[in-house]
Amino acid sequence: MRSARVRHLLPELIRLEALLDRAPAQVSAQCWAEFEFSGIRLPSYLIELGARDPAKPNLLLVGGVHGLERIGSAVLIAFLESLQNRLNWDQTLADSLSQLNLYLLPMVNPVGMALKTRSNGHGVDLMRNGQVRCEGKAAFLVGGHLLSKRLPWYRGNPLQPEAETQALVRLVREKLFRGPFSLVLDCHSGFGVMDRLWFPYAKSREPVPHLAELFRLRQLLFDSYPYQPYQFEPQSQHYLCHGDLWDQLYDESLQTDTTFLPLTLEMGSWNWVRKNPWQLLDLLGMFHPVKPHRVKRVLRTHLTLLHFLISATASQQQWRQSLYPRMHRQQALELWYGR
Repeated sequence: MRSARVRHLLPELIRLEALLDRAPAQVSAQCWAEFEFSGIRLPSYLIELGARDPAKPNLLLVGGVHGLERIGSAVLIAFLESLQNRLNWDQTLADSLSQLNLYLLPMVNPVGMALKTRSNGHGVDLMRNGQVRCEGKAAFLVGGHLLSKRLPWYRGNPLQPEAETQALVRLVREKLFRGPFSLVLDCHSGFGVMDRLWFPYAKSREPVPHLAELFRLRQLLFDSYPYQPYQFEPQSQHYLCHGDLWDQLYDESLQTDTTFLPLTLEMGSWNWVRKNPWQLLDLLGMFHPVKPHRVKRVLRTHLTLLHFLISATASQQQWRQSLYPRMHRQQALELWYGR
């Protein structure tokens, strides 16, 4: 009974498990990690589709890092439902997935989602729990702090990372770093009035070594979908922070033979609030569209991006062959860094 009551707090988990119960043979799932809440263990499922071949490129889709930002989990679960239904008849999709390893981790922080908090059950912000320190002046509080877990953006102890942090880092090291190329999309909400695609660094305003590849990826997206809604930019254009996990993992990847490009989708939830100010009366209202028709619109909006990332991952050799590193890097420096 207690398990049922706790799961009632997590409609995303109920929907995901129902979806996995009727998954086709091409979809496999495992409980990647479990976290204790109210005397029971809440699972974080890892779903795998595609080639299951370490020599193939990888695409990892992540959601639910912050418990209040549950629309990210909803987007990925809706995408998984679409994939499962299409795999029953769509040979073109099956052929595309055979060219890559596709991983979904839709609920990184199920305890935070059950508690309706940004942090995990210990009051730690997982995206401030990494082992990197800001190389400039971090934004006050928002950039991560050690003052008190009662305040948002609390870093915890990066030398003893949280269980959720360890699970995500282990997944990237075990599944992605073994391959030749990996894209990541981490789905969040809550910043600004437009949807943004952020890439590292968050710790520094210095450009990353793979700036040319990121600029080329932006070109592919904008050329293929001229009316897409995204602002594609380094996170450092807005603020600097300590402990960003994607900064940590990107720096680790530079010591391997892989190309690892992590992106963060920051859905502009202020736009939802502007259209419906009353939703601020709900704790989730700042980070989640409350009106059912807006939820459906968000779930539809990002399907194009997710399918683009599948194509970009599967075809990474082709578009990287058209890369002109010096030219594309210089164009990126002019666009994003004013150099």
